[in-house]
Amino acid sequence: MKIGDRVRVNKSVVVYHYPKSKKQPFDIKGMEGEVVNHMTDWQGRPISPNLPILVQFDKKFKAHLREDELEII
Repeated sequence: MKIGDRVRVNKSVVVYHYPKSKKQPFDIKGMEGEVVNHMTDWQGRPISPNLPILVQFDKKFKAHLREDELEII
């Protein structure tokens, strides 16, 4: 996946920071968004994060996900 790809969450992923249900579990399965960053380095040093792909779903909601939780649209 590369920055700018449209993606859909294809597995059940529960988040607690969804703006419309703060501090409550919310399953984002089926939501669509755009890849805005692929974390591979931090301040010039290589890193290997557990959740490397940052996806922007709407103006107020972003989430870090694994590649196997997403499918390209």
